[in-house]
Amino acid sequence: MLSSRANFPDLETLTKNVNYVFDINQFSYDQVTIQSREPNDYATTFPSEIITCQFPDGSNLRLICKYAAGFNHNSHGHRGGVSYEAKIYRHILQKLQASTPTFYGAGKEKITGESWIILEYFDEELRVKASNSFSAMQAAARWLGNFHRENESLLSKTSLPFLNQHDVDYYLGWSDRTSQFADHLHKRYPWLEKVCERFNEVVYILLEKQENIIHGEYYPNNVLFYQKNIYPVDWESAAIAIGEIDLASLIEKWPQHVSKNCTQIYKSTRWPEGQPDDFDLKLDTAQLYWNFRWLGDRPEWTHNPEGVKRIERLQFLAEQMGLI
Repeated sequence: MLSSRANFPDLETLTKNVNYVFDINQFSYDQVTIQSREPNDYATTFPSEIITCQFPDGSNLRLICKYAAGFNHNSHGHRGGVSYEAKIYRHILQKLQASTPTFYGAGKEKITGESWIILEYFDEELRVKASNSFSAMQAAARWLGNFHRENESLLSKTSLPFLNQHDVDYYLGWSDRTSQFADHLHKRYPWLEKVCERFNEVVYILLEKQENIIHGEYYPNNVLFYQKNIYPVDWESAAIAIGEIDLASLIEKWPQHVSKNCTQIYKSTRWPEGQPDDFDLKLDTAQLYWNFRWLGDRPEWTHNPEGVKRIERLQFLAEQMGLI
């Protein structure tokens, strides 16, 4: 757990912040008090806490408060931070029909200038990863297909200049970083350097028709399953890119029959008229990138047991694509 109480505002400041967002966003709430604060066990890149607000009539509302708090994990342009996530909620997610946690508002601390956001909290939330449920995975794939189908239209009609767009330097940076971080692992996997170098031969596949807004880290630990509905969280990595990247992050590590079923659900939801001819090639390339993405994040991730598994998955994908 990342959070430390030192990263959180004091009770007076927190109370002012909550009432401020309720007021400026015209939620019909009277002045609230904060009844309790508890750590969020799922906090990772940025600290967050679960708070219970009480209204004058005695009713309660539970919220997630997420803080920049001096943390920065940009990681080769991959994440945009808390203020960026607030823009995703405000300018994209609130305009779509897809289910997401209610965005109550955002702001900045007057003294530090650090950003914070306030979101809906589900008392009985369950991560798709923790549920280990086939039906949860199917629902996540269906949500993703609908999301990509809908936001393709939004992107064609709306200017979103703040939104990150993945380009060739972004993608090749991950394979370069993987090669660099692998260090002595090149001796153990002599084919690895070749795959990192030859990624530039297929990277164009990720750049064709980037007509979609992606979550950017749509793996099961970032997807809530609540009352049979899907609620993706942690939108700091959202960007303009091909939708197959989100699918690649969702289905990795699952048994083949689960991955195949979820892929079919995604395709039939996003393209009920029939999938594009280049879908399979895009998905293979997206999976290749997704492994580079994590192997090239931090040297310690490249060398830990999970990193070694990713290198082995790279070998399988590279052989399948004829890169080695």
